[in-house]
Amino acid sequence: MNNFNEVEQKIAESLLQIKAIKLQPKSPFTWASGWKSPIYCDNRVALSHPAIRTYIRQKLSQLIQEEFGSVDMISGVATAGIPQGVLVAQDLGLPFSYVRSSAKEHGRQNLIEGEVVSGQRVVVIEDLVSTGKSSLQAVKALRDAGCNVVGLVSIFTYGLDVATTNFAEAKCPLFSLCDYNALIHVAVDKSYVLEADIAILEKWRVDPANWTPEV
Repeated sequence: MNNFNEVEQKIAESLLQIKAIKLQPKSPFTWASGWKSPIYCDNRVALSHPAIRTYIRQKLSQLIQEEFGSVDMISGVATAGIPQGVLVAQDLGLPFSYVRSSAKEHGRQNLIEGEVVSGQRVVVIEDLVSTGKSSLQAVKALRDAGCNVVGLVSIFTYGLDVATTNFAEAKCPLFSLCDYNALIHVAVDKSYVLEADIAILEKWRVDPANWTPEV
């Protein structure tokens, strides 16, 4: 476990404990994309646990300050990034906005909710990064509105190669409190899965789109 820092281990342990992350190597989940997956992540569960919620807020705030320095605004990605973003913005005493998955069909037809000023240094908050597609749509919307999006931070990332490529192409630095490698090692250490399951879990991460469960 020495390869992982204290924050990664604490986040992984907490998310597993409250079942925000579930691992089922032999009985996989089906994602909305149709992918079969041995892992399912819903970090919104952490909002119901004050101590864990507080720890996540503090560490996201700390990460932003360490990696980006002075920031003008925090922006959340709808929907799960909104509550985390609000908590962090409150912690840092910064304005907050959020980006919808699509523009409203009525009223002012907003895609971005909140006051946005051209040139603002913005950090985007996401709860989870898989391929990065929806996260980077939010980044693009903010940049199109004139914001200087300096990066994105998340609670957890699967660490998929496609996400690494997508963020690099968008020139958007990505930082997460915990990643998939740390998670599966903590899961083994705390007996959420067997050591023999590591190979299955690692095989999925290499090619999730074409992964099939072993019968």
